[in-house]
Amino acid sequence: NFALMYLLAPTAAASSASAGIVTKIFGDQILKSMGAPGGHMFQPGFPVSKRLINFIYKGGIFAFIGLNAGLVGTAMSNGLLELRKKLDPTFEVVNTPPNVLANASCWAAHMGVSSNFRYQVLNGVDMLLQPIMPSGAFRLFTSAVRGANNAVGGISFVLLAKLLGVQ
Repeated sequence: NFALMYLLAPTAAASSASAGIVTKIFGDQILKSMGAPGGHMFQPGFPVSKRLINFIYKGGIFAFIGLNAGLVGTAMSNGLLELRKKLDPTFEVVNTPPNVLANASCWAAHMGVSSNFRYQVLNGVDMLLQPIMPSGAFRLFTSAVRGANNAVGGISFVLLAKLLGVQ
């Protein structure tokens, strides 16, 4: 979650000419250069083909972030288990540690499909409801929906991991 939010958060540098490669890749410039909506696929004024470009591009970004976060996170977890075994010879691992590449690939698939789909839908719903709801009610609504989204994301990852055998 941290990697996704940090890399996708807009910054002042994103609009400057000296923006780094990371900002250029994760920003909206590439999408806009293809005539696609920059933020989410439900932004008004775009044909279905351009919305699809947004969905595929954002899915690729989410998958890339999921793969890398999965590689780092799984390698760190497995490394900490090995360290614990060395420091405490009586320690026995309850579950077999997951394969780093398989687990990271599962994260990539989950982020590219499930997280991307939920991101797109949440932003589309926000776009429709924010103008018609009172500010306080909208904040409460969007907080509740985003909390539920986080729970759904966790559940869907566990189900996918079990299905792929990397849990």
